[in-house]
Amino acid sequence: MAPAKFRLDPAAPPRLTPEEEARLDAMTDAAITAAAEADPDNPPLTDEEIERGLFARDVRRTRKSLSLTQEGFAAALGIPLGTLRNWEQGRVRPDPALRALIRLVKDDPERAVRVLAVAS
Repeated sequence: MAPAKFRLDPAAPPRLTPEEEARLDAMTDAAITAAAEADPDNPPLTDEEIERGLFARDVRRTRKSLSLTQEGFAAALGIPLGTLRNWEQGRVRPDPALRALIRLVKDDPERAVRVLAVAS
């Protein structure tokens, strides 16, 4: 049986009933954690998954702060486009040297791109 499909109206998001709100307010942090961990459809993220997600966000924000496309940013860093896409989508986390390079670019993006352009 196919799952039912429906559209949410952004102007009228679903609301919790007062009873549901009271039940949620009464839950302890331990009960919330236990309920989350018991949900097979939404397992908790591992530390590595969280790190990959944070790194992906940083790479994307850094690239956008320079107003560069993925192609332009990959070229400026001297890495394959596919590598940058994997980073931005959180598929892989690069080795420590490349993470340090991204931190340098993040701290002073314009200067880092100039230095990288001279080095290549």
